[in-house]
Amino acid sequence: METIHNRVGEVYEPFKVRFLKRDITALAPDEVLVRVRASALCGSDLHIARGRHPSAPLPVTIGHEFAGDVQAVGSAVKNVAVGRRVTVEPCIVCGTCEACRHGDYGYCEHISFTYRNGDGAMADYVVVKAACVYELPDDLSYETGALIEPLSVATHAVRRAQIQLGETVLILGAGAIGMMTAAMCRRSGAAQVIVADLSDSRLEMALQMGATVAINSGRTDLEQEVARLTGGKGVDKSFECVGRESCFLQAIQTLRRNGTATVVGIYEQPQITFPASRLVTHEIHIQGAQGYCWDFPIAIAAARDLPLEKFITHTFPLEQLQQALDTALDPASNSIKVIVKP
Repeated sequence: METIHNRVGEVYEPFKVRFLKRDITALAPDEVLVRVRASALCGSDLHIARGRHPSAPLPVTIGHEFAGDVQAVGSAVKNVAVGRRVTVEPCIVCGTCEACRHGDYGYCEHISFTYRNGDGAMADYVVVKAACVYELPDDLSYETGALIEPLSVATHAVRRAQIQLGETVLILGAGAIGMMTAAMCRRSGAAQVIVADLSDSRLEMALQMGATVAINSGRTDLEQEVARLTGGKGVDKSFECVGRESCFLQAIQTLRRNGTATVVGIYEQPQITFPASRLVTHEIHIQGAQGYCWDFPIAIAAARDLPLEKFITHTFPLEQLQQALDTALDPASNSIKVIVKP
């Protein structure tokens, strides 16, 4: 393989990006070289940009929501060919621990993600393991393909919550993950999907994505409104998609007895306080959801029926990565998904 000169975007100190130069000279037998066509900034990237991601200290090369074309493959790769349009599951697992051997690679003892260990996809090219590569259907664009990763996060959270037909759910946070969670809850049979956020424009989009009720929790007492909507019982399931103590409290206080709260948000301040007696008096369940495990194929199938392109509010060329990051960090931009194109 001829040497490929690659640009890789790195957050080297809070709020500042620079490009590194990498030479790609060879692939391992199980590796695939992907030419990036669209790469999306994620909430994790914003935590990193602020220097507050609990699992990714600076400097970090960013970008793990992406799609592109297969440029080259290693000698042992059989599942994908040069020229194919693909998206990539960006988790890194060992394949040999007990969880991996049982197929539960989401619980790998050594699990990591490309933005925590390795080069990200805010780049011209990225090298990935063949097992993580999924072909895109012809009717999905590169931009939509870049959103399969966050849709897989939402898919994983909804599957973890075991949404049942007719249930009522509350989603705290109308960011991309929150709205995608709303969409997947409706697809899973939830009858009432309540989304709470502080942004009216995001709440309006959440309704377009499948929410049945939108609540601006800056103007309305959320717990009182949920009690009214549920006849005082509370919701069957809640999803915390923000990463703040106040939202965690709302997620558990609005649950019915024996309800389940699923925590998806990343906490920049990981130590929180909550009323532990609620666990006993209401027998509620609290669980987390990180990443994905066999969720990419489900998300790809679902993406064909979801208007994911509505999430894309801004697009920049790769050389304007700093401007792209500034836009995503600026609340006044009303950005939801910022796409970077090499």
